[in-house]
Amino acid sequence: MSKFEKRQQAVSNGSHGLVIGSGIAGLLAARVLLNHFAFVTVVERDSLPGKLGARSGVPQTVHSHGLLKRGNNILEQLFPGLEAELVGAGAILTDQISDTLTLIQGDAFPRCASDLIVPSCSRSLLEWSIRSRLLKCDRLQFLDATQVKKLLTDETKSRITGVQLLDRDTLQLGELTADLVVDASGRQSHAPKWLEELSYPTPAETKVNAFLGYTTRWYDRPQHLDADWKTLLVMSKSPRESRSGVLAAMEGNRWVLSLYGFNRDYPPTDEEGFLEFARSLSNLALYKAVKDAKPVSPIYSFRNTENRLRHYEKLKLPEGFAVMGDAVFALNPFYGQGMTTAAIGAIELDRCLDRQFRSRTDLTGLSDRFQQQLAQSLQAAWMMATNRDRVWLSPVDATTTGKKLNWIDRLSKQYWQEVEALLKSSPESYRSLMEIRHMVKTPTAMFNLKFASNVAKQVWNRKIANYK
Repeated sequence: MSKFEKRQQAVSNGSHGLVIGSGIAGLLAARVLLNHFAFVTVVERDSLPGKLGARSGVPQTVHSHGLLKRGNNILEQLFPGLEAELVGAGAILTDQISDTLTLIQGDAFPRCASDLIVPSCSRSLLEWSIRSRLLKCDRLQFLDATQVKKLLTDETKSRITGVQLLDRDTLQLGELTADLVVDASGRQSHAPKWLEELSYPTPAETKVNAFLGYTTRWYDRPQHLDADWKTLLVMSKSPRESRSGVLAAMEGNRWVLSLYGFNRDYPPTDEEGFLEFARSLSNLALYKAVKDAKPVSPIYSFRNTENRLRHYEKLKLPEGFAVMGDAVFALNPFYGQGMTTAAIGAIELDRCLDRQFRSRTDLTGLSDRFQQQLAQSLQAAWMMATNRDRVWLSPVDATTTGKKLNWIDRLSKQYWQEVEALLKSSPESYRSLMEIRHMVKTPTAMFNLKFASNVAKQVWNRKIANYK
C-alpha cells in the first residue's frame, strides 16, 4: 500500500481539508481547518526537517522576518501561549518604538513606550514552533516530499474533489480526495495553471515593482554591547536614497543584518562589498555596530520582491478550492507584512467556514465568498506596500502597463514624502504611523483630519520659510 493510499484510508470516514504548502500560511490554514473538518492533511514538496532549521525550498527563511503586532495577536489567538514559548526558546520581546533606533541621515525617529511589543526571532524558530504544535494533533498529518501535480474534479468540473500527488522520493503518482483544497504554496503557486487545465480563466494580475534586492548575514551578538536598542534601522530618504539596513537581535545571542537596495541598487554578496554597502548608508551607526562583529553565516541574497496581486476575487472558481497567502497577495518583503497577511487570511477562512456550516451542510459558494473577503481584508496591506513602492516608479511605469501615473499616484508620492518629514518631529504622528504599519489601525488614520492638518501645516511653514 502506497503512502497515498494509507492517507486516503485514514480520512475516508470523515470530512477532509487539504492544504498545499507548509509555510506560515499553510500552517495557519491547517490550524483553522481543524476547527471545521474531521481530518486535515498538509502536503509539502520539501522534506520537512526533524529539528529546528531552514528549509531548502524557502530561500527567504535565512533573511530577516518581522512579525507585526496584529499578526502576533492572531498567532496567540490560534496558539495560546505561543509568545511565551518563543521567548522561552530565546526570542526577544521588542517594543517596536522604544526598543528600535530608527535613523534617517543624522535624524532619529521618536522613541517612547508603546503596546507594539512582539517577539523578535528567526523565521525558522517561528515555523518550527507552530509546526510542532500541529504535530501533536492526531487529526492532522503532514505529507512531505510530495508535490501536487493537478486538481481533481467531479464530472462537471464544477467542484474540486482532491489532488493528484507525486511522491518525490519514489516518483510514484497517487491521489488524495478532499472536501476543501487550500493552496497556500506561496509565490510559486501553480493554481493558475491548474485552473487553466480545467478550462477555468486564470486570474488577472496587478504588479508594482520597486526592484528591491537585499542581502543578509548573521553575526554573534557582542556580549558587552553598549546600546539602548534591540533593533537598529537606517532608512533611506526616498526617492533620493535607495539604500537601507536593519540589524535585529535574535535568539541564540545572534544578530541578523539585512541590507536593502531599491531601484536595482542591489547590495553585493562578497565580504568587502557587503560591508562597504553598510558603510554607505545615510548613517554610519549600523556599519560601526557590525564591522568588528563575528559573522556566523554566509551572505545570502534575495531579489524576488515585486508586489503581485492575483485577482481570484474576480473569478468564478470551482467549489471546494481556495487560494491564500503569497499565492494571492505577494507583497514586498521589506515591509514585513507577509506573515501577518497570512494570519489575517487564516482568520478570514475560519470565519467564512464558520458562517458556511451554520447555514449549510456543504461548501457551495464558499470559494468565491472567501476570495472576495480575503481581497477586502488585505486591501489596506496592499495599499501600504504599493503606495510606498510607487515612490520609486518613473512617470512611465514600465513594470506594469507602460501607462502614465495618474494624479492619485503622483499625489500619493508627494504626500508620503511629507509624512516622512513630519514623523521625525512628531512622536504622536510617528506612533500613529507605526500602529498603521502593524495593522492595528487602518491606513485611513494617516488621512484623518488631525494627521492631514499636521502635514498641511508642515508644508505651509516650509513655504513661508522659503518665501522669507
